[in-house]
Amino acid sequence: MQGVVAVILAAGKGTRMKSRLPKVLHQVAGKPMVRHVLEAVQSLGINQQILVIGHEAELVKAALGEQVRYAIQAEQLGTGHAVMQAQPLIGEEIKTVLVLCGDTPLLRAETLAILLAEHQQTGAAATVLTANLTDPSGYGRIIRDAQGLVERIVEEKDASAEEKRVQEINTGTYCFDKVALFKALGEISPANAQGEYYLTDVLSVLRGAGQKVGAVVAADPRETYGINSRVQLAEAEKILRYRKLVRLMEAGVTIIDPATTFIDDEVEIEPDTIIYPNTIIERGTRIGCECVIGPGTRIVESRIGNRVEIQNSVLLKSLVGDECTIGPFAYLRPGTELAGKNRVGDFVEIKNSKVGEGSKIPHLAYVGDATVGRNVNIGCGTITCNYDGVRKWPTRIGDGAFIGSNTNLVAPVEIGANAVTGAGSTITKDVPADSLAVERSRQTVIRDWVKKKRTDRSAQHD
Repeated sequence: MQGVVAVILAAGKGTRMKSRLPKVLHQVAGKPMVRHVLEAVQSLGINQQILVIGHEAELVKAALGEQVRYAIQAEQLGTGHAVMQAQPLIGEEIKTVLVLCGDTPLLRAETLAILLAEHQQTGAAATVLTANLTDPSGYGRIIRDAQGLVERIVEEKDASAEEKRVQEINTGTYCFDKVALFKALGEISPANAQGEYYLTDVLSVLRGAGQKVGAVVAADPRETYGINSRVQLAEAEKILRYRKLVRLMEAGVTIIDPATTFIDDEVEIEPDTIIYPNTIIERGTRIGCECVIGPGTRIVESRIGNRVEIQNSVLLKSLVGDECTIGPFAYLRPGTELAGKNRVGDFVEIKNSKVGEGSKIPHLAYVGDATVGRNVNIGCGTITCNYDGVRKWPTRIGDGAFIGSNTNLVAPVEIGANAVTGAGSTITKDVPADSLAVERSRQTVIRDWVKKKRTDRSAQHD
């Protein structure tokens, strides 16, 4: 969108959050709340964004990178003062300045588009986004004139009894004509109890100069909520997550119980997948079609293929091919790769390992730092002993191998293709292809040992 710049105010400390982390970096639906604001602006094609930062500015820069330009508000002297800091970064080609708060993650791009269109069509010097609240306590009230234009914004502490009955409130989101904005900013002063430059004072200056100040009422007042506490953060989280679930359901995903399903905003899920209750799917995850996920499953930053079933399991930074079955109670740690058609059963843990197509690890096993070939069967109770107390060592298992139950594979070690290990073996040396390896003591049976032990004990008590 040509000729428009977005100035996002994000310099505040957010003291009610009770956190060292800047308020705008607190996560909501899987990403910092200010990123939601930036993405709403970017989706409108507004390519110029200026973030006004102050408290823990370096943390904000580290989190957001170079996608925006930054203006520093070293002293937090009010919203008007914050916008002043952005002025040197605004080019001559800019005609319209969109001002938003970095703590309003619920704002939709559609609402901002309506605000911009109204501002440009009416030729107003400023246009305010407002909302009608059943309980407007604590908010600045919008006072309109006989023509329906904004006459002024009055803060609650300064409002008369009649003005307090007004339910239309200021949301802190504005469109300004650039020239009018900065001319008016030069005329306001911090002559108030807080000693701050209020952006709302700009509107009074514009009206005093005979310029037009319009307003657009948000269709859904919840979009305009600012986040100032952990309680409000949780409320925003609930709204954003429900929006995500609705989008997924409308795109063909079945969600059995939206109330107990938590899916981050950037997760992608293909049609005809079913999500069961008590499932959490987090940032960067992509899930294919016709999968069954849950119940009781958590997936983080993973890629899941088509027709995969995962039940009561945890997957972290893993790759899962088509037609795998995982769980219940499996744990796939970072670096796990399942090629496809794999069975990973109950109480199996896999870490930093590649498992070939068709291989099975049915239950009660640990596979770490391993390469497992195709069509391998790893028996119950098998572990790769990959750590010697100093460093990790690899295990390699060839195609078609059969690892007997309760086998210890002491790395570094290689099991050849189609080789077999006997149940209960501790394998410390490489096993050639097509071979059987058994390493355990010969079974010894001492007849009547229990009877003799019992007789000896009785004799001691006589």
